[in-house]
Amino acid sequence: MTIYYVALGIGILTGIGGQMLLKAGADAPDFVSQLMRPSTIAGLALYGSAAFLYIIALRKIPVSVAFPSVSVSYALVAVLGHFLFGEPFGLKQIGGIALIMGGVVLINQA
Repeated sequence: MTIYYVALGIGILTGIGGQMLLKAGADAPDFVSQLMRPSTIAGLALYGSAAFLYIIALRKIPVSVAFPSVSVSYALVAVLGHFLFGEPFGLKQIGGIALIMGGVVLINQA
């Protein structure tokens, strides 16, 4: 069972990496240029890899546990967005992250 949780964790991290790369490629002047950027292509590849790992995790982890666990990525993406891209990060974001993390803890203890 542990290997499935490892797959879930790596999938979450891979998805976060994909999100950061998609954001990095989002400053192109038009949509076609954005799609052709190496960072966008790599971001899409990481998203695909994250989905593959999530499917592996679902073989043994209940979806009622796995899917909420993926929400950890929302919290980490918000923090990384602040540090890597200078996006706003205030009390509302901190409160939202606290609620997300609390929910993940509760669901994983059920």
